[in-house]
Amino acid sequence: MTLTDCHYVPNHSNDGDSFHVQAGDKEYVFRLYFVDAPEMDSVNAARLVEQAKYFGLTVPEVIEVGREASAFVQNELSEPFSVTTRFAHSMARGKAERFLAFVQTKEGDLGEQLVANGFARIFGTRTTSPDMTSSAAEAEKLARLEKEAKEKHIGGWSGQVQLKVAEESPAPALEAQKLDVNNATRKELEGLPGIGPVLAQRIIDARPMKSANDLQRVDGIGPKKYKEIRPFFE
Repeated sequence: MTLTDCHYVPNHSNDGDSFHVQAGDKEYVFRLYFVDAPEMDSVNAARLVEQAKYFGLTVPEVIEVGREASAFVQNELSEPFSVTTRFAHSMARGKAERFLAFVQTKEGDLGEQLVANGFARIFGTRTTSPDMTSSAAEAEKLARLEKEAKEKHIGGWSGQVQLKVAEESPAPALEAQKLDVNNATRKELEGLPGIGPVLAQRIIDARPMKSANDLQRVDGIGPKKYKEIRPFFE
């Protein structure tokens, strides 16, 4: 089904590949096929680590790319657009139903635009595109667009992302998901980037700490590693 004259609906849960859309008198949450834009917060630690590794960035840097991707999408969807969907469900972190879809703007396919600008990786569920291009053909096109983005050193492929100070404080629900440096379990610590059993034990042995800033005093946590793991703590 193709929904026309759709409009972007601002929502705190919107990001680069998933967002609220008004189509007629109904509001939906759609998730793009084929692509995955970086997370904008540290709630999904495992996904962030994957994304950071994919782009060759630190976790804070890839979060910034996620924010840039979201801003890019909001701008691209500032004018009416169309959505093609089979209403296939996509797993979502929130309670709202989310459906996989292709989004077409005046500039073309939104997923392709994200990859072409270095704001998303090739990832996720695949299907035949609205123009009847096969899944393999679309994946090949995205691979070409990604290669070109790498060569241009744009978006997440720039090699170094300028970190910005957040204009607003994180939403309480997101903040609550962060780890307490004095109470995090060994399993939770080992789930962080670059933290294995030995370093997790060193963190536990260094307790109590006044704040997560004291992680810098733990043997084995240098400036780079501290920068990667600090966003995961309160």
